[in-house]
Amino acid sequence: MIINEDKGLSDKVVLQARALNKSVALASGGQLDILQDISFAVASGETLAIVGASGSGKSSLLALLAGLDRPSSGSVQLLGQDIFALDEDQRARARGASLGFVFQSFQLLPALTAEENVMMPLELAGRAGARETAQRWLQRVGLGARLGHYPKHLSGGEQQRVALARAFAAEPAILLADEPTGNLDAATGRQIIEMIFELNRESGTTLLLVTHDEQLAKACQRVIRLQQGRIVEDFARAA
Repeated sequence: MIINEDKGLSDKVVLQARALNKSVALASGGQLDILQDISFAVASGETLAIVGASGSGKSSLLALLAGLDRPSSGSVQLLGQDIFALDEDQRARARGASLGFVFQSFQLLPALTAEENVMMPLELAGRAGARETAQRWLQRVGLGARLGHYPKHLSGGEQQRVALARAFAAEPAILLADEPTGNLDAATGRQIIEMIFELNRESGTTLLLVTHDEQLAKACQRVIRLQQGRIVEDFARAA
């Protein structure tokens, strides 16, 4: 694990992959190795980018780290718990308690307003004051005047800001972002990048980004590079 002490990072490991492998059987026989022998740890408060070309295994790795898919072998420790020792319901609860998600395609529910999209996971988790929390976070991302708007009436950048509000409102220990600027134009993407890191600094969240955007990766303290399903680089950027 790489920890930059100059940035005041804790040495507490919040997420750890150990010898992860993911393979799928091919209809023609044999198997396709998607990920091979992936091992690394993430410290509390760290900002980490996982980069690589399309098909390098970035999104597959993120799905394993979140417990959304199972590895062929290996383990993932989330806050000290082996998530694959849990059943599906237990993994879902662990995700809800510890992880926030931001996706390239926003993943907003079209039948719910911006406010309701942010409220829903809070209500499902039994959080008190879900409406007030949703309103506060939507105001924080500049959408206080758009609370009652449905996703179809919001621009791509506005939809991603709703997604950011939804993710941070739950106060996750770790935020996982999968190509968060992939569906946005360059100018809007830069605004979203700035907002992600600003909100992350305010919240003290551990941030793990999957991206092919080198500019986005440069904003992180640490970069892991995948190539053909293997880690070929793992380095901390100079302070």
